[in-house]
Amino acid sequence: ALCEARIRSPPVADDNTAFTVKLAQSGQSIEVPAGGTILFSLLEAGIEVPFSCGHGICGTCETEVVEGRPDHRDFILTDEEKAENKTIMICCSRSRTDELVLDI
Repeated sequence: ALCEARIRSPPVADDNTAFTVKLAQSGQSIEVPAGGTILFSLLEAGIEVPFSCGHGICGTCETEVVEGRPDHRDFILTDEEKAENKTIMICCSRSRTDELVLDI
């Protein structure tokens, strides 16, 4: 099943727009480059967050959204949950707004 999910993994590198992730708990801002992921940008900045699959299929990296509009690219959230914009899978999803504030 994991191999099949990797074939179907959501696109990440097709977005040419950088955005900022603001961490609500510390106030720190992290730049997510075009084609990059929130997860990788956080890890690169030394911020430890839970993750496992990296493909939007396990839910380990689910993070609460405080402000902004996610670009959901996971296979976990239902269409209704995606429309609510309350959580995001940071391993594969991006932002539709210039800044995304997360409860980290």
